Amino acid sequence: MEIITEKQFKEKTKSGVVLIDFFATWCGPCKMQAPVLEEVQKELGESAHIFKVDVDEDEKLARSFGIMSIPTMILFVDGEQKEKHIGLWQKQDVLDTTKKYVKE
Repeated sequence: MEIITEKQFKEKTKSGVVLIDFFATWCGPCKMQAPVLEEVQKELGESAHIFKVDVDEDEKLARSFGIMSIPTMILFVDGEQKEKHIGLWQKQDVLDTTKKYVKE
């Protein structure tokens, strides 16, 4: 799964359905969340995209979204924040939440 930087953030989130996973390499729950998000990305295909932001590498970006705990996932639709989830997120819940914003 692609890790993006603050410089890439606006470009990656400006159109379509995009889920951003704010994580850290040392975070145990983040490591547990990663394979779930990889499965979700496979199921969603090109209808939505999932990217990761390392909060240690991009502190300013994480702070701008009020990230206090990780993992935190924020769902964007055409650049606008629609959903925010803090903590581990079960696969079906990620899929259900994401799919409600995907245009068929």
